[in-house]
Amino acid sequence: MAHSTMNKPIYPSAGGEWHQLRLAPGALAADAGHGVLPDQTIVVLDGHIAWIGSDAALPAQYQSLARFDAGGRLATPGLVDCHTHLVYGGQRANEFALRLSGASYEEIARAGGGIVSSVRATREADEDTLFALASPRLQALLSEGVCAIEIKSGYGLALEHERKQLRVARRLGEHFGVTVRTTFLGAHALPPEYAGRSGDYIDLVCQQMLPALAGEGLVDAVDVFCEKIAFSLAETERVFQAAQSLGLPVKLHAEQLSDMGGSALAARYGALSCDHIEHLGANGIAAMRQSGTVAVLLPGAYYTLRDTHLPPIQALRDAGVPMAVSTDHNPGTSPALSLLLMMNMACTLFRLTAPEALAGITSHAARALGLQNGHGALGNGRPANFVLWDLSDAAELAYWLGQRPACTVVRQGRIAIDGLNLGVAHG
Repeated sequence: MAHSTMNKPIYPSAGGEWHQLRLAPGALAADAGHGVLPDQTIVVLDGHIAWIGSDAALPAQYQSLARFDAGGRLATPGLVDCHTHLVYGGQRANEFALRLSGASYEEIARAGGGIVSSVRATREADEDTLFALASPRLQALLSEGVCAIEIKSGYGLALEHERKQLRVARRLGEHFGVTVRTTFLGAHALPPEYAGRSGDYIDLVCQQMLPALAGEGLVDAVDVFCEKIAFSLAETERVFQAAQSLGLPVKLHAEQLSDMGGSALAARYGALSCDHIEHLGANGIAAMRQSGTVAVLLPGAYYTLRDTHLPPIQALRDAGVPMAVSTDHNPGTSPALSLLLMMNMACTLFRLTAPEALAGITSHAARALGLQNGHGALGNGRPANFVLWDLSDAAELAYWLGQRPACTVVRQGRIAIDGLNLGVAHG
């Protein structure tokens, strides 16, 4: 992975890359928040965690490594934002005002607003403009400890413009030295030029857009908005079949406004995740449990739309379906740029526990992107993606409102952000 010049090596060799370091002692949030272990040391070699454990038990071969004192600060896995629409043109503050005046999400969409208004603005912008617009959004998320992020297309709705979004997403990952998973969401809405011809548009998505973009290496997963105002179950399945033929995993915007059975369909295709799921029913939960599909909770959209239909948290909990939490950053229904705020909302609005919410933005979120081998957990041999926080308790990550805790972020074995000013290594 390419790294930005903003990334700060903390133990540089002659070539400027890190090879070895030791962070000690601190407190480790164990098992995604289920308890805190004090006085832990993390040893990083060649971008991976070579050893993690009690400072007193540090093996002799690591005693002489360059040492950075974490000062007892809390360590967690790097955060993962597993559902975003980060690359787009324009903004939709006017729709926010319309909703405050009583207009519904569906009414705005049917009047030509909603997704289609973002499509117009995105089509008008070139790649450099989209990159310039998305960069500060991404930087806001990175400053809170995000080490991996999903970025969807879906505001182009034509091959050249979907390609443009996905190319910008790849460019963001390379420039900022962060793991970016790209998701093709060509079936996000019906573009104006295909009004009344959804079948023809799905033909375009399946037969031209997806094969071309996948062939260019721009697609990591495929998503569909399955809803009354978007695409039917049959149309969704056609997209899934096209993705399957190309060896691409699928995801689904499911059961946000009604229970259409999309989650059960997605589970039959081994979906990585079903997202929104406020109206998810028992059949969908059972299917997701069997397939191992992650339920992605998006409290920012729930809050912005002033929804009152809660997702079935207790039923998901009872079934053992993993629950992730994400910003769903988008210009219309969740203009959120704080994953920690979403963590708080998941606790206060959806009644997740603090450990559940932390798992939701680390281990379960990584699983929702198929990144569980490299993100979302700390352990020997795993890539070094973690965050040191100036906090004493993992619950504080969900507790504070409007305060971004100071943190040092290690991504792929590099200090990307040194908010704690660890400074020079000690011998």
